Amino acid sequence: MNDRVDKLVIFLAKRDGIDKLVKTFQYITKLVHWQVETTHPEIAKRFKQWEVASGLSRKAFRTGRFLTGFNALRRNPGSSPTFKFLAVLANAGEMVYFFFDHFLWLSRIGTLDAKLARRMSFISAFGESFGYIFFIVSDFIIMKEGLEAEKKLIALTEEDSKDAKEKLRKIIADRVMRLMAVAANIADLIIAIADIEPNPFCNHAVTLGISGLVSAWAGWYRNWPS
Repeated sequence: MNDRVDKLVIFLAKRDGIDKLVKTFQYITKLVHWQVETTHPEIAKRFKQWEVASGLSRKAFRTGRFLTGFNALRRNPGSSPTFKFLAVLANAGEMVYFFFDHFLWLSRIGTLDAKLARRMSFISAFGESFGYIFFIVSDFIIMKEGLEAEKKLIALTEEDSKDAKEKLRKIIADRVMRLMAVAANIADLIIAIADIEPNPFCNHAVTLGISGLVSAWAGWYRNWPS
């Protein structure tokens, strides 16, 4: 048995799976709140509460997540000096993001001084944006290498080489996943910039809502069981 219900259960059993589902709630409710804020203030208030609750619960789910970056560097830092360098920068930024996100969560739920929230948010968002830049660079380099390898393999597939066709299929599948990762990272970068340097574009409810949904749904695609 491996139907859609099975896959949904497997997906939601993953921490990333439930995070993407709650992230979808968070940013859909943000857009609904923006849409009905002036016409139906009572409904808008309820959706705002849903948005805030979703954001706080996601932070609880991410407890200890900073260890993921540390383990990635420990187990698989990269295949070349360039990728090792990019991996250190990317994962270091992500570790700062998730580590200080713990303190942001604690300050927002009242366990720590609420005045710390703004400072923790800035540090966390700065680490997030720093890391995402290098994740994006790494993905683009790998996709460029994949395109070069694909050109060589296309000539072999014309000769009906099964091995070449299989390698070509894997390159294309990897590219799709990396494009999803780039889309998610760019969307999250916009959200992080809204925290670091508030501005009318990044902080607009529509920009944040669409960015959040792009990130969430790209994550759905990447984490969905095959």
